[in-house]
Amino acid sequence: MDLLDSDSIQKTNWGSRDVQRTIGSLRRSPVDLEVVIPAYNEAERIPKTLIQTVDFLACHKWSSRVVVVDNGSVDETAAVVRRISGANRSTVPISVVGCSRRGKGAAVARGLLSGTSRFTGFFDADLATPLETLEAAMDHLERGAAAVIASRHAPGSTFVQPQHLGRRVGGTAFRVLTRSKVKGISDTQCGFKFFERDALTAAMVQCRTTGFAFDVELLQWLQRSGADIVELPVAWTDGESSTFRPFKDGAASFASVFQLQKVTP
Repeated sequence: MDLLDSDSIQKTNWGSRDVQRTIGSLRRSPVDLEVVIPAYNEAERIPKTLIQTVDFLACHKWSSRVVVVDNGSVDETAAVVRRISGANRSTVPISVVGCSRRGKGAAVARGLLSGTSRFTGFFDADLATPLETLEAAMDHLERGAAAVIASRHAPGSTFVQPQHLGRRVGGTAFRVLTRSKVKGISDTQCGFKFFERDALTAAMVQCRTTGFAFDVELLQWLQRSGADIVELPVAWTDGESSTFRPFKDGAASFASVFQLQKVTP
């Protein structure tokens, strides 16, 4: 188990030399795949998520690790993950990483950059995207894709549970707003994205945002580098316990995209 409490890499310029030196000192032992799960106040939900994820990964050929990034939780998220990690007898280890800088983008970047695995990526703690999607993602990555992202709006995707009206309207508007930034991608915000390490690092060096626009900016830089991005249709479940708040978080999402317009040409 790893517990990394230093905030020294919590800067918006993920590619700076100081950040890279600090990251290098925090890296975990190599595996084929690291799965990052950003978590904010997930003490109640995270045990089931970890058990299902570890059981799934243990059945596959890749060596793997689960990394939970505690994004400044005020509940017992980190303590719960540490207890589960200590009791874990699987071949798939569980690490917990601290990240006090608020924002899902900051948490995801902390987890992704602190590893050395050939493949890495993240999904949300609610497991809205089926774990089985990772099989298709790894197949594409092993065949040369730079990034594989789940999509709720690509042809063939379905909603297991319909989204609330507010999320549907806000999501449509957000996709229209970001269409010019990330071309040809149906869904920039689905919480399931996996990458080949070198392509990810090259894109992350350029990223400056840490909030809701993080996914948009990361995909934008990947596209600009000519990276092959594969979009997978999924059967997505809009969980009742989702922490996303359509009005407050929706407004923050739009604000972050407008801010992105200022920092990227």
